[in-house]
Amino acid sequence: MKTISAIFDSKQNKAVLQTLEVNPLPLGDHDIRVNVKAVSVNPVDYKIKNSIHSENLGPRVLGWDASGVVTEIGAKVSTLQMGEEVFYSGDLKRPGSNAEFQVVDEFLVGRKPKTLSFKEAASLPLTTITAYEAIFEKLKIDPNAMQTILIVAGAGGVGSIAIQILKQMTKAKIIATASREESISWVKDLGADFVIHPQKDFLEQVQALGLSGVNDVLLFIDPKDHFENLAKVLLPFGNICSIVESDSPLNMNLLKTKSNGYLNEFMFTRSMFQTEDRIKQKQLLEEIGALVDAKKIFPTNHIDLGEMTEETLNEAHELLQSGKTIGKIILGGFTK
Repeated sequence: MKTISAIFDSKQNKAVLQTLEVNPLPLGDHDIRVNVKAVSVNPVDYKIKNSIHSENLGPRVLGWDASGVVTEIGAKVSTLQMGEEVFYSGDLKRPGSNAEFQVVDEFLVGRKPKTLSFKEAASLPLTTITAYEAIFEKLKIDPNAMQTILIVAGAGGVGSIAIQILKQMTKAKIIATASREESISWVKDLGADFVIHPQKDFLEQVQALGLSGVNDVLLFIDPKDHFENLAKVLLPFGNICSIVESDSPLNMNLLKTKSNGYLNEFMFTRSMFQTEDRIKQKQLLEEIGALVDAKKIFPTNHIDLGEMTEETLNEAHELLQSGKTIGKIILGGFTK
């Protein structure tokens, strides 16, 4: 089958994306095989591509956001059937979705929302799982509580779905950071109640809104750029949930006096460690999918680069690394 893989090119002395033919993987008992119809691109893609070097040659099939059609099922699969349309993120330990076919654990796969195209559906899984787990499993936000949540990087892929989940599934007041006119309009349209500038003092801006601070923070960008600012604006007993590792040490003492906490969310934990509760990811995808079909949550695709090729995937990686994208970048599957 055809794949686009990251592989080390000795002539260029760097990792490149290259079209390769590989043998299909066998199925485990709880695996399904999916004919990939569309994908979206995430920072994890270029980060793993950048890990390919002269001592780690690859090839590595990237891609951890997809939608498609089930074409084969394992011996013990009980939650899906042949021919069903699905969407999912997958498992970092297995080959990704930049391929004609992908093998994935049935418990990580949701049925695709009926009202969405394959491309629209592919924009949702990774960011939806990340946002949902951060909101309800890490911060443990009470859906009925009147509280204020700050989302840092509100216009990005995870921020775009987190705003909608909070708006539709909780009573929280939502503050999002955004700076450009386009990104400010984007987060407001998604449901943010207020927008503040990411490079100005958070507490001063929040107080100007008539608020004393925020109860919790969803941090979707490098923590080092905002940590001191967040420590000031966070109310006593509130928590920060980050989805990005810091490339420099953070002064956790700043959180001490207000008994604040710092939490991590990594949506691949369940798949990487094969946790017994990994079916929760299937369940939450289908819960959000029902809200999508009810027109209460909308897909977050913003840039469509056409079909999946070496050129379009390279363009997607470059756009993501610019740090200026809004929503998600989507591509169609391989054309015959």
